[in-house]
Amino acid sequence: MQASSGFQGRSAGLGLALVSALAFGGSGVAAKPLIEAGLDPLHVVWLRVAGAAVFMLPVAWRHRNLVRERPALLAGFGLFAVAGVQAFYFASISRIPVGVALLVEYLAPALVLGWVRFVQRRPVTRAAAVGVVLAVGGLACVVEVWSGLKFDLLGLLLALGAACCQVGYFVLSDHGGQDGRDGGGKHAEPPRPVGVIAYGLLVGAAVLTVVARPWGMDWSLLGGSAAMNGNEVPAWLLLGWIVLLATVLAYATGVVSVRLLSPQVAGVVACLEAVIATGLAWVLLGEHLSAPQLIGGFVVLTGAFIAQSAAPKPPSGPVASGAGVGTVAGAVEGELSGDRAPH
Repeated sequence: MQASSGFQGRSAGLGLALVSALAFGGSGVAAKPLIEAGLDPLHVVWLRVAGAAVFMLPVAWRHRNLVRERPALLAGFGLFAVAGVQAFYFASISRIPVGVALLVEYLAPALVLGWVRFVQRRPVTRAAAVGVVLAVGGLACVVEVWSGLKFDLLGLLLALGAACCQVGYFVLSDHGGQDGRDGGGKHAEPPRPVGVIAYGLLVGAAVLTVVARPWGMDWSLLGGSAAMNGNEVPAWLLLGWIVLLATVLAYATGVVSVRLLSPQVAGVVACLEAVIATGLAWVLLGEHLSAPQLIGGFVVLTGAFIAQSAAPKPPSGPVASGAGVGTVAGAVEGELSGDRAPH
């Protein structure tokens, strides 16, 4: 009976992880038509984060002790994993295809290993080095370097900025989140991932309000429609997709899936986000990738998986998913995993 229960739990976790990857993967596809309709990328990001933060207010109130116990962790997650990743990602998809932007973000595991090896001067395994080489080589195929970079250079740099924000959050978590101490230096219980996510959205919304200045947004655009591969779709429907499905549902199912699975397994499933995003962009936006780009994308994901699997224990913290808050390790690890029971 216990074995059957465990199998059912893993099956449910796998299903939720797939739902999370699907939900996260659709954020860029829903956001791009709004951007092309005239909304500034920063305004779309603000609408997404602020809308999700409103829905997560009850969760934030329930975990209000985190403000005292983990202020640095909440600030880092909100600034880097929420505001930084999403702002750079949405800005990048305004200039380059959704799939390409997300695949560039998958350099984050390689960048984390670079930080470990060259900044912290800690050794990395040979397998991890192979993963980095594969990720970089695959990215060269995605951007078709032999053709002199077919994509907008600024768009690629913005996508790289999203990857760097993921790294910044992991580094911050590694230095400030593992000691299990609160802001006053006292021992604190491991924070629940859902609480960190709720406050991360609140912090991200506050930061983006200053940066995006939504009071200057053309709100009338939300009452109109946006073109999705030649078809007109209500703008409010796309916004609801971004807030409810690609953020609230994506985070909720992602957190629960990690509880039922392991961080490593959840990370493997999370890699499907890039595949889903590329497929949705192909069907719904007409963004077709060439055969070398598809092969390169597969190599990038393979390299990212090897790099994160072969690396030392990753910095603790919830992983921001690319469109949502980037998918580097695809899981909640270390102190954020709460209890150590099978997830």
